[in-house]
Amino acid sequence: MAEESPVDDSRVWDCPFQHNEALEFDPLMLRLLDEDPVARIRMRHGSGEAWLVSRYRDVQVVTSDRRFSRAAGIGRDLPRMTPQPIAHSDAINNMDPPEHTRFRRAIAQGFTRPAVERLRPRTERAVNQLLDEMAGTSAPADLVQHLSSPLPLAVTSEMFGIPERDRSWFQERAAAVMTLATGRSAEAAQAKTDLRGYFTELAERRRREPGDDLLSAMSRAEGADEPLTDTELAMLGQVIVVASDTLTFEISNLIYTLLTRDTLLAELRTRPERLPAAIEEMLRFIPFRQGVGIPRVATEDVELSGTRIQAGDAVHVSYLNANRDGEVFPDPHELDPRRESARHMVFGYGPHRCPGAQLARMEMQVALAALLRRFPKLRLAGEAGDIVWNAESIWRFPLALPVRW
Repeated sequence: MAEESPVDDSRVWDCPFQHNEALEFDPLMLRLLDEDPVARIRMRHGSGEAWLVSRYRDVQVVTSDRRFSRAAGIGRDLPRMTPQPIAHSDAINNMDPPEHTRFRRAIAQGFTRPAVERLRPRTERAVNQLLDEMAGTSAPADLVQHLSSPLPLAVTSEMFGIPERDRSWFQERAAAVMTLATGRSAEAAQAKTDLRGYFTELAERRRREPGDDLLSAMSRAEGADEPLTDTELAMLGQVIVVASDTLTFEISNLIYTLLTRDTLLAELRTRPERLPAAIEEMLRFIPFRQGVGIPRVATEDVELSGTRIQAGDAVHVSYLNANRDGEVFPDPHELDPRRESARHMVFGYGPHRCPGAQLARMEMQVALAALLRRFPKLRLAGEAGDIVWNAESIWRFPLALPVRW
C-alpha cells in the first residue's frame, strides 16, 4: 500500500496496481489522481522508478507529443506491470513516427468504416448463432462461455482467415502474454514466440496465395512507400489478435454492469436506440484493466502541470484515471448514460490509439443489442457477490457470468 505521509516533491509511491474487487475502482489510483497527478512510482517488475501521469490533459500530452518515445524504452528494464514486457521490441506498440506511421497505414486497410460495416452482417449472424445455442441449453448458462469469449476471436479469425481449430490455442497464448504472475514469465515469453511463429507462416502463405483477408490487405497496403515484409506482417497479426482478446473482457464487463443496474437495464430495454451512447459511458466508467500499460521515455526535459520530467525518465499514463478526471467529466464517479462520453480514453489517445476501435464498438453494440432483444427477462443466476473475477492478468473481468432468462 502507498505510504500515508503528506505529499512532497521527493515522494515515491509503491504501486502494485492489483485491485481485484469486482469492477471497483482501485483506491490507490484514485489517490494518485486526487493527490499526486504527476507521481513518482515504483512497480512490481522492472528496475528503478517511473512517472505516472493521471490527468486527462497531461495524458493527452504524453501520448501525442514526440518528446515522449516508446522506442526509447527498447532494451531498458523499465518499471511495468508484467514479468515480461507486453510487446516484442520490434512490435508496432514500441514504434514512434514516422516508422509507426507506415505500419499504422497498413493496419488501417482493414479497419476503415466501410470495412467494419461489411463485417456487421457476419457479426450479427455469429451473435445470433451463439445465442441460439445458449437458448437451446438449460438455465443457468454462462454468458462468457456462450457469447463474450467466442465472439471477438471468431470475428478476428474470420478477418485473418484463421481456422476454427486454432482459436482456443490463440486465446491461451494471448492470456499468457498478459499474465501478472512472476512464476509464469517463461510461459509468457514462449507465448509471444508461438504467436509470432504462427503469423510468420501465415504471412508467407498469404504472400503466395493472397485472399480477401486482413493479412493479404496489409501486404498490399495502398499508398505504402515500402511494402511490409513477412516478418512485419507477422508482428501486426500478433498484435491485433492479442488486442482482440481484450474485447472478450469488455463485453463481459458491459453485461455485468447492465445486469447489476436495474434502472439502466430497464431504460435500454424500452429505449434501445440509447444503447450506443450507454456503451460509451460504461466504457468510460468501467476500470477495464489493472494499472498501466507500455511506458514511454522522455527524450528531453518536459514540464507537466508544474512537475519537471527529465530526459531519460520513464513515463506511464493512466487512461483509467483520465476517464475519471472531474475537469473533463463532471461527477466522474457516477455512471450517467446521458453523458457525452465520446472523449473517453478506453481505446487510448494519439498515434497509438487502438486502430480497431470502430470494430470493437460494432461488436459490442451488436452483441448487447441482440442479447437485450432476445432475452427480455435476462438476469444474473445468483448474487453479484458470487461472481468470481480474474486475478491473474492485467485485465479486469468475470471468469463466468451465469444467467437466467
